Amino acid sequence: MSTPDVRPVGDLPDAIGKTAARELSSHGIRNLADAASHAPKELLAIHGVGPKAIRILTEALAAKGMSWSEG
Repeated sequence: MSTPDVRPVGDLPDAIGKTAARELSSHGIRNLADAASHAPKELLAIHGVGPKAIRILTEALAAKGMSWSEG
């Protein structure tokens, strides 16, 4: 069974992958502002969200002058 591709999800970069995008969306994270309201370690606890997705999100946040919550 293949993973459904829910991309695009808001302004989250497609490069995070379809599994990470689906799982973030199912946890209410549908854009970079939602992602920024969490600490990376919180997102890493979500199944399907790994270090590569966090690196890509970090770069996308920085490009928009945003950063992670200290959470």
